[in-house]
Amino acid sequence: MATRHELDAETAERFARIALSHVTREYPNKPGHVLLSDADARTPRDLHPVFYGSYDWHSCVHGYWMLARLLNRFPGLPSADDIERLFDDHLVPDKIDAECRYLAAPTARGFERPYGWGWLLKLSAELVSCRDQRWFDALSPLSGMFVERFRDFLPIAAYPVRVGTHFNTAFALRLSADYAEGVQDARLLALLRETAVRWYGPDADCPAWGEPSGDDFLSSTLIEAECMRRLLTPDAFRPWFDRFLPDLHQEQPRTIFTPVNVSDRSDGKIAHLDGLNLSRAWCLRSLATALPDGDPRNAAMMSAAERHLDAALPHIAGDYMGEHWLASFAVLALEA
Repeated sequence: MATRHELDAETAERFARIALSHVTREYPNKPGHVLLSDADARTPRDLHPVFYGSYDWHSCVHGYWMLARLLNRFPGLPSADDIERLFDDHLVPDKIDAECRYLAAPTARGFERPYGWGWLLKLSAELVSCRDQRWFDALSPLSGMFVERFRDFLPIAAYPVRVGTHFNTAFALRLSADYAEGVQDARLLALLRETAVRWYGPDADCPAWGEPSGDDFLSSTLIEAECMRRLLTPDAFRPWFDRFLPDLHQEQPRTIFTPVNVSDRSDGKIAHLDGLNLSRAWCLRSLATALPDGDPRNAAMMSAAERHLDAALPHIAGDYMGEHWLASFAVLALEA
C-alpha cells in the first residue's frame, strides 16, 4: 500500500491560510437568495453578515468549520491568532441574529436544505470544543433554527435524495449526527437514526450505477454507507453493509475504487470531481475502520483511499472554483 496520508501541522497551516483568504472574500459570489421585490436585491454581506464569503454560503460555513477544527487540533498554528480574531469579529450575537432573521423569512424555508443545514451543525459541534465558548454560544440560536428545520422536514421527507451533490440527504444526516452527539441532543440523534433506517435500511446489492456523474463531489453509494456507519450500532451496521456492498472483497463495484479524472479545474462543476476523490477517500477510510480485524476488504478500501488522495491533494489550491471549498473535504479525508 502507498504511504498513508496524514494531517500534520504544516498541512493544517497551509489549509488555514487558504480558508482565511476566502471566508471574508465577498466576490465572486453565488447567492442562494429569493427576491420578492427590488428591496430584496442586497449584497452578500448585507444578507449574511457572517457567512458572506467563499463564493457561497455553505462553502463559507464549512470554511469556518475547517478553521475551528484546525485550531482545535493544532492550537499552536502560526495562523491561530488570525483564526481567533476572525471568530471574535464574526461569531458575535448581533451578526448571528441577522443570519437568524434571514432564515426566518418565508422565502428561506428551503434555504441550503440539506447541505448547508448539515454543515452549520457540524460547525457548531466543532465550536463546542474550542477554548472560547462564546463562539459556540453566539452561534447557538442559528444552530437551534436548523435543528428545528430538521425536526420539521425529516418526518415529511418520504424519500431520500441520492445524487452526488448538495442535495444528497445521507451527507446531511452524517454531519448532523456529529452535532447531535456533541451537544447530547438525544431527540435529534434518534430522529436522524430513524430517518436513515427508513430511507436506507432496505437497500442491498448496490451497483453504484451512474457513478461518477459529471459534477459529483459525493459518491452516493459510499456516503450512504458512511451515514449508516455513523448512525447504526456496529452490530447493526455490519450485516447491513455486507448486504449493501456484497462484492467489496473483489473490489466491486469497480468505479468506487477508481479515482476520477478532472479535465478542467477552472470549471466549477467539473472541479467538483476533485471533491469526489476526497470524499471517497474519507468514506473509504471511515468504513474500513468499522470492519473486523483481518477483514480482506480493509486493505483494498484503504489502498483505494490513498489513490484517491494522491489524485486530489495536489489540487487543493489553484483555481478559485476549487480553492474556496476543497480543503474542508481534504481535512475530512485526512482525519478519517
